[in-house]
Amino acid sequence: MKEIRTVAIVGAGAMGAAYAAMFTDAVGFSVSFVARGERYERLKNQTLTVNDRLYHVPVVHPDLRPEPADLVLVALKHHHLDGAVGDIAALTGEETTVLSVMNGLESEATIGAACGRDKLVYAIAVGIDALRADQRFSYANPGKIIFGPMANDDSGPRLARIGEALNRAGIACEVPADIMRAMWWKFMINVGINQASAVLRAPYGVFQSSAEARSLMRSLMREVVELAGEAGIDLTEKDIDAWEQILMKLSPAGKTSMLQDVEAGRKTEVEIFAGKVVAMGQAYRIPTPVNETMQQIIKVIEHRN
Repeated sequence: MKEIRTVAIVGAGAMGAAYAAMFTDAVGFSVSFVARGERYERLKNQTLTVNDRLYHVPVVHPDLRPEPADLVLVALKHHHLDGAVGDIAALTGEETTVLSVMNGLESEATIGAACGRDKLVYAIAVGIDALRADQRFSYANPGKIIFGPMANDDSGPRLARIGEALNRAGIACEVPADIMRAMWWKFMINVGINQASAVLRAPYGVFQSSAEARSLMRSLMREVVELAGEAGIDLTEKDIDAWEQILMKLSPAGKTSMLQDVEAGRKTEVEIFAGKVVAMGQAYRIPTPVNETMQQIIKVIEHRN
């Protein structure tokens, strides 16, 4: 397979903007956003500002793209995915690799059904603290992308190609022994820090300094650990500790995506966090009272926004 040169980013929020800047800053990449309708017109007519630098990132309408992208990076909120899977498929050719850094446990199945599982590499983004203020974006910590194949998936050449591209872009990356365990670990993190930060209206600094804030976060995460065991995923209290070590190194002013959504009056991803935990708890007959309460609180916040 040829090396990755063309990168199409689906999703122009804080994370998508940060990755667009990273790939644009590196040598040898042609980077574009993918959009249609009102979003296409808006992105086409504005300049991207990331960390106080201006970036002129082209915007491609998926119906007009002449060639498939080498890499399609999906950085959408879950409630925008169904409307974008056709666009992702339109950008996918025989040698295209699709990398989703979306939250939750379900985007890969949706994308794979549209563009082919063989094109998809499973991934999570950890530690990136991208922020959005109107149309200005910033990040202090670029974090790391952890990626890998599903079991019995022969995607070695794709993995090597992604690793080489991420290294060229200066993005730290890792291929774990068990990507599903890594994805559940990220799910556990999101269920804890995203939701706790949203209801407390608290940036990372509050969790770094407040034992009570960390206790709320950990209570949410422990319910995921218990569910993971029923799903055949080996998560333990040590995995919560590992996240806490990462948390302590993040910018104190950094904010989770859900906190940013709440502050901006946008729809949150509570359905794929607490909603998913509660649904799995019902399926496994395991009580999940902390996440059930959290889901109710965040739904009230959404309605008031």
